[in-house]
Amino acid sequence: MARRPATRLEPGVQPGEAMDTSPLSSPRVADPGPLGLAAFAGTTFFLSAVNAGWVSEGVTEGVLGLAFFYGGLTQLLAGMWEFANKNTFGAVAFSSYGAFWLSFWYLVTHLPKTDTATVLGLYLLVWTIFTAYMTIGATRVSGAVLAVFALLTLTFLFLCIGNWRGTTGLVRVGGWIGILTAIAAWYASLAGVANSTFRRVVFPTLPR
Repeated sequence: MARRPATRLEPGVQPGEAMDTSPLSSPRVADPGPLGLAAFAGTTFFLSAVNAGWVSEGVTEGVLGLAFFYGGLTQLLAGMWEFANKNTFGAVAFSSYGAFWLSFWYLVTHLPKTDTATVLGLYLLVWTIFTAYMTIGATRVSGAVLAVFALLTLTFLFLCIGNWRGTTGLVRVGGWIGILTAIAAWYASLAGVANSTFRRVVFPTLPR
């Protein structure tokens, strides 16, 4: 998810020396950021449409397959590839949100009938805290990624309070902010794909 610098000193390379750009020195894998962002955006958009009241809550079960395979497994894989790229921020973010969607799938299918509000409220509080401190790291990534994390923090916050207090209005607000979050994540993903494919900045991300 983090934007990588165009050049980077490798071990044994002194300032002012040319860095070897042969295929042997290329990254082990392609940038997994756009894939992880796309998976996050698609699943977030679907669930946020439900929370915003665009569709009935009965549609929630329809997101489970998307949550398990795209939001969950795909982001988890993106996180592992970010570890290979030595990108700590992207690795932690994608791995964690992959786990979020997998745990969401489990939670919906095994949610206890009692204390539902407390379970969802506490669950969302955990993710609000995590996203809030990841937003601090996002300030050193790019403006596009910072927008995703800032909006996501607000999304979780409104959903947390809304579910805990049983306030539909707050859940709806969280849903609308979640839709904006998905749009921001799609844009960041688009920028990653287009800028890499065209080998120039087609969609700016406001690098930090």
